[in-house]
Amino acid sequence: MSLTSPWRSDFPALSALAAEGQTYLDSAATAQKPQAVLDALLGYYASGAANVHRAQHLPGERATRAFEGTRTHVAHWLNAASPAEILFTRGTTEAINLLAYGLEHLFHSGDEIVVSALEHHANLLPWQQLALRKQLKLVVLPLDHRGRIDLEQARALIGSRTRLIALSQLSNVLGRWQPLTELLPLARSQGALTVVDGAQGAVHGRHDVQALGCDFYAFSSHKLYGPDGVGVLYGRSDSLTRLKHWQFGGEMVHTATYQTADFHGAPLGFEAGTPAIASVIGLGAALEYLNSLDAAAVAGHEAALHAKLLAGLAARDGVHLLGEPQLALASFTIEGVHNADLAHLLTEQGIAVRAGHHCAMPLMRNLGLQGAIRASLGLYNDGEDLERFFSALDNALELLR
Repeated sequence: MSLTSPWRSDFPALSALAAEGQTYLDSAATAQKPQAVLDALLGYYASGAANVHRAQHLPGERATRAFEGTRTHVAHWLNAASPAEILFTRGTTEAINLLAYGLEHLFHSGDEIVVSALEHHANLLPWQQLALRKQLKLVVLPLDHRGRIDLEQARALIGSRTRLIALSQLSNVLGRWQPLTELLPLARSQGALTVVDGAQGAVHGRHDVQALGCDFYAFSSHKLYGPDGVGVLYGRSDSLTRLKHWQFGGEMVHTATYQTADFHGAPLGFEAGTPAIASVIGLGAALEYLNSLDAAAVAGHEAALHAKLLAGLAARDGVHLLGEPQLALASFTIEGVHNADLAHLLTEQGIAVRAGHHCAMPLMRNLGLQGAIRASLGLYNDGEDLERFFSALDNALELLR
C-alpha cells in the first residue's frame, strides 16, 4: 500500500509548515484542519456573526440553524438516539468536569468510582477531586504488559460499591484500544454509571454509542480535525435527567426572579452563556468532510503508517516502546537518553513530536518513567514524514550517545 496520503492537499497548514521546514507528528495533541473547516469559519464570520437561539433576525436565525445542524451531525456521527442527547462543551475536560459536578449529588461516603491506571488527567482529576469532596474511594484498574486494562483484576475490583466507572477508549500514551465491551457491561451489572473518554478514540473510526451502551461519551473537536474550544458530551436521555445544573447564566434559564429560577433540561440547560458558535459550525464542517472520505482507505493508510513507525523504532538500538500500541501513535524512551534532550534535538531539526508525561503523570510513575517521546499520526501524514523523523532521530542519537 502506498504511504502517500491522498488527503494531504486538503490541509493547507501542512504546506505552510513544510515551508518552515516542519514535519508535524503531534496529531494526538491537536490535529490540523481541512480547508472545509477553514471555509466554514470564514463563512460564518464573513456573512454576519450573530448569537444563537435568542434573536429572530436573519443573521441569528442563520447562525442557530447552522449551530443546531452540527448537533444533528454529531448525533448521526455517534448514532445517538436524538440530537437532544448531544451537549456542547469547551472540550473533553469540561465535559468530564460537568459530569463530576452534575452527578455529585448521587454519591455518598464510601461509594466507589473506578478509573484505570492509564487515564489522562482530564479523566482522572475530576473524579479524584469528587472523591475527596465526598469521601469516596477511587479505585484504579491495573494494566497488563501490553497497556490494556487487566480484565481479571477489573472483575475483582468492580463490585457492589461501584457507582461510576470512567475509562478512556484509546490511550493517548499507549495507543491501545481498551476492552470496553467487557468492562461496561460489568459496570452496568452493578448499577454503575459509565463514562467513556473518547478524546482519542473518536478520531479513529466511527463509534456507535447505542451499541457501546455507555451512559456518557465525551470527545474534543480539535483532535477530530475541527476547531478548538469545542467538545461534545453525549448522554443517554435517561442518564441526562440525573444531571444537576452546574453553570448558570444566559440561555440555560427557563424563568428567573431575583430570588429563584428554574432551568431548561438538556441540552440547552447545560450550555450556559454564549457558546463557541463558529467553532461548533466548524465541527459540523469537519464531520461532513470526514463523512466524505472512504473510511476503509483512511484506516488502511493509518495502519500502514503506524506499522512503518513501529518498524523504524524497532530497528534502532535502545528504543523501548510503552506498551504495545495498536494505532495512531507510539510513545517510547531510549536507553541512556533523556526524553527532553532528544525532544530538543528533534525540534531543532523541525520534527514536531511531544515529550514529557503527556498529561498522565500517574501512568508515567507507574511505569517508572519521568517522561517519554510520543510521535502521533493523522490521516494527512505520509511515508516521507516518517523518513524525515527517522533521519532526525538518528542524527540526534549520534550526538547524545
